[in-house]
Amino acid sequence: GYEELPTAVNITWSSINFKTILQWQPKPSGYFYTVEIHGRTSDVKRKCILTSETECDVTDVLRNVKETYTAHILSVMPVEMDNFEEPPFAVSEKFTPYSQTVIGKPEIKDYSQKGSKLSVVFKDPLTPYIFPNGSFRSIQDIFQHDLEYKLYYWKDQSSGKKDVTTNSREFEVSVDSGKNYCFYVQGIIPSRRENRNGQESTVLCTSVGRSVLDEYGTEVFIIIAVIAVAVIILAIILPVVLCKRKKAKKARAVREKELLNGI
Repeated sequence: GYEELPTAVNITWSSINFKTILQWQPKPSGYFYTVEIHGRTSDVKRKCILTSETECDVTDVLRNVKETYTAHILSVMPVEMDNFEEPPFAVSEKFTPYSQTVIGKPEIKDYSQKGSKLSVVFKDPLTPYIFPNGSFRSIQDIFQHDLEYKLYYWKDQSSGKKDVTTNSREFEVSVDSGKNYCFYVQGIIPSRRENRNGQESTVLCTSVGRSVLDEYGTEVFIIIAVIAVAVIILAIILPVVLCKRKKAKKARAVREKELLNGI
């Protein structure tokens, strides 16, 4: 009967950009799971009915992202039993997508460094939710003014970071002309107590006026210096050696001539 079935343990919510996956253990044997999503003000919705998996994508039933939800994971038999018998279930921690989903990586669309200005244009991560016209809503569309972005930038091969904040999708900062800079962008929700900082974008670096010495450092300088010294030494020694060989050859020719005259 139902009372003999094990219930789910280690239930976790995993959510990035509002795509939310519910995970738990153990793998079922001889029974199945059904997931019920309970909201404070919304009707109960069922997902992943009679599944033998231990995860369930519940994104589409969490559309009210400011609602707080709990998941009931029911352990059920493969065939219907007495309708009056309630299957055992485990209850998850509470989950509010708006305050708990992780902000994903922004995408750097374009960047340039002209003179003393570094410009960076980026794109918001998209969510699984769509507008009536069928286009996907971005993170910024949902969070509005609660979301801001930071650009972290630093001089190439330096450890000193600077940062600047924007509510738009573009940065322009003053930098040292002719010096290369590296940077990344990160979404931040200051009002949150947890998960304030989103995932960092890919680190990119400019290549304005990059020289071989900038690229490889003092090792190249040492190699060039050694080669230069070797060339100078060779330029001094080679004429001396050639001169001595010429004199030796001339002396040998004189001796050979004297020997022939003596015969």
